[in-house]
Amino acid sequence: MDGAGTGGGRRSRATTGVLVAATVAAGLMAGTFYVFACAVMPALARSDDRVYVDVMRDVNDVIQNPVFLLVFMAAPVLAGVAAWRLRGSPGRRWAWAGAVAAVAAFLVTVACNVPLNDGLAGAGDPAVLRERFEDPWVAWNVVRTLLSSAALTCLSAAAVTRARAGRAGDFPPPA
Repeated sequence: MDGAGTGGGRRSRATTGVLVAATVAAGLMAGTFYVFACAVMPALARSDDRVYVDVMRDVNDVIQNPVFLLVFMAAPVLAGVAAWRLRGSPGRRWAWAGAVAAVAAFLVTVACNVPLNDGLAGAGDPAVLRERFEDPWVAWNVVRTLLSSAALTCLSAAAVTRARAGRAGDFPPPA
């Protein structure tokens, strides 16, 4: 069974397509957060307070664009849809784990990183703003990086499990 019911190859292809899209979106989010953790924030840590605050304000402004927001919002939604479509199919547990991790990364961003970004946008002494922002933002970014990486890993495992089961003849193979 395909997880979306018995509908033949079209449903199997649609399920595979959603799973692939969810995996790509999770990878894009994990990569985005990873680059901040490994390059952007360590580079900014070398800057003086005014430069640090100005650059982070600019980043927070330009990242709010349709391309980023589409992937940011789509990652948890696609992961959930993929998990739902895989119900009763090989890989479903991996897909559900990926969906939970993607939703958790989204929630960490919305509940932790975005309020810190908003606080940095306010007026004030750059040294004070940075003091309130930098350490908690970096810590929460590590959390969402790990969660997004876990989502990517789990969704990839779901795809591999699904493909292996398809080759073994357990259900219609993904097309």
